[in-house]
Amino acid sequence: MKAPAIIRQRPVPDTVPELASEGLHPVLQRVLCARGVRSAEELRLGLADLLRPDTLGGIDTAAELLARAVVEGQRILIVGDFDADGATGTAVAVLALRAMGAAHVDFRVPNRFEFGYGLTPALVETLAGDPPDLLVTVDSGIGCVAGVGRARELGSRVIVTDHHLPGETLPPADAIVNPNCAGDDFGSKALAGVGVMFYLAGRTRQALRDAGWFGGGRREPNLASLLDLVALGTVADLVPLDHNNRVLVRQGLERIRRGLARPGLMALLRAGKRDYRFASAADLGFAVGPRLNAAGRLEDMSVGIRCLLSEDRDQADRMAAQLDELNRQRRDMQEQMQIEAMSQVGELTESLRAEASLPDALCLFDEDWHQGVVGLVASRVKDAVHRPVVAFAPEEPGSDWLKGSARSVRGLHIRDALALLEAREPGLMRAFGGHAMAAGLSLAREHLERFRGGLDSAVRELLGDGSLEAEILTDGSLEPDDLGLELARELERAGPWGQRFPEPLFDGHFAVVDHRVVGGAHLKMQVRAPGAREVVDAIAFNHLPEDLPGSGTARLLYRLDINRWRGSETCQLRVERIVSMGSE
Repeated sequence: MKAPAIIRQRPVPDTVPELASEGLHPVLQRVLCARGVRSAEELRLGLADLLRPDTLGGIDTAAELLARAVVEGQRILIVGDFDADGATGTAVAVLALRAMGAAHVDFRVPNRFEFGYGLTPALVETLAGDPPDLLVTVDSGIGCVAGVGRARELGSRVIVTDHHLPGETLPPADAIVNPNCAGDDFGSKALAGVGVMFYLAGRTRQALRDAGWFGGGRREPNLASLLDLVALGTVADLVPLDHNNRVLVRQGLERIRRGLARPGLMALLRAGKRDYRFASAADLGFAVGPRLNAAGRLEDMSVGIRCLLSEDRDQADRMAAQLDELNRQRRDMQEQMQIEAMSQVGELTESLRAEASLPDALCLFDEDWHQGVVGLVASRVKDAVHRPVVAFAPEEPGSDWLKGSARSVRGLHIRDALALLEAREPGLMRAFGGHAMAAGLSLAREHLERFRGGLDSAVRELLGDGSLEAEILTDGSLEPDDLGLELARELERAGPWGQRFPEPLFDGHFAVVDHRVVGGAHLKMQVRAPGAREVVDAIAFNHLPEDLPGSGTARLLYRLDINRWRGSETCQLRVERIVSMGSE
């Protein structure tokens, strides 16, 4: 179910002559211009095109601390977040440090159900009997003032690596590496946690090189071998694919396509029935990432990290199978929770007599929901009603504390909304944090109604005259001659596509020549564009024949795709939406 939407074509500036001189297909030129590309240089996605680390604040201090720990044989503990970004970042840290000669490197990932998010004091206390010499956070820590303070009291030095927005008070770490800290001059604010860790690993290698550590039988590692993990974490965390992130993802995908990825990542691709030779950012985002995330959502992310660290294919396959089963359980649980959530929305809508009267923000709660899946439920409900949604579950059965996961819509920064609510009602939330489109929080059960009203008011104020109306931007229509493999291949090569650099979406009317249901829930069609002689294959996932208009002509929003089957390639339309002519 998706909210009705207004469909508009992306505004396209004048064609950039420099792009035309590159010999790009006119449609691709149009697509790139609509995404803000203004020079051929922005199309260069080699390692040499990465931003230099020099302006990343705190990186030299952190690298010196890590290099000294390696040389002196200190005990290093990596503490990562329990999502795919944290898991890949943790794996990158462990693998890089071991490759650089660190003798004592281990990792710890907090169990979300026992310790909650980040380097909490409770988690640090479990290390009190034998604290590490150096503790490094990955994809977390910028808000963990008390936890970092306690770790230092125990005698550990602490490096915080993170990309989340900092609060008013920074943690008392020995070094902080976060491009989103105030005053940081690094040219990309969109690095994922794994990207920050990859940059720190490179700077640490440089510090060890300068110290004469390598040589005499100690080889300097090629850290580019870790780019498959960097690509996975970057895509899975849904950070914007600015130029720097596109370089990281492109380079990681090229390693995967050459069969050079980590055994665990390859095993997860196989579990998702994806062909590594044609791996795309979408494969990482929709097949690998969810399987990895399932461990952190339902159990413990340690199995996911061990899968990524594994050097043995059979062992990796066994752990990938375990993650695949967890993901199946997560899907089943999510489906039931979505039904219950939409029932709540339906009841609320009916009580207000019209969807237009829905609050500007929805807060949903059920006693039996699972805190590891509420974020996914919030996302699906948000898609259905096009409003920011916060879904809550008890921290544990019968708990007086709730864990909430928020998802937002274009034009509404959800963390800013939570910050405004906190300023108005200090202490209403026990903790909160996040990004523009997603956030998390902890709340006393007794404050749920106050939170619901307060968030709705905060969202209304931040929106101002803005609209909660859903909008879909397309790249216009294609000529019949463009509906073929030549353009499909060129669009594929122009990737990676993703957040803030979306895969091209086209809009057109087609005669539906034939259709059938495949896989029990998907609509396979043959369609013909106006004026065309040839039919084109089309597939609409999670659509059925009743979604087609009775006229035999359908308006389709689609992506130009390549169907690979038994060694052959054909062009097909991957239909994202069959537009209801009467409502959109």
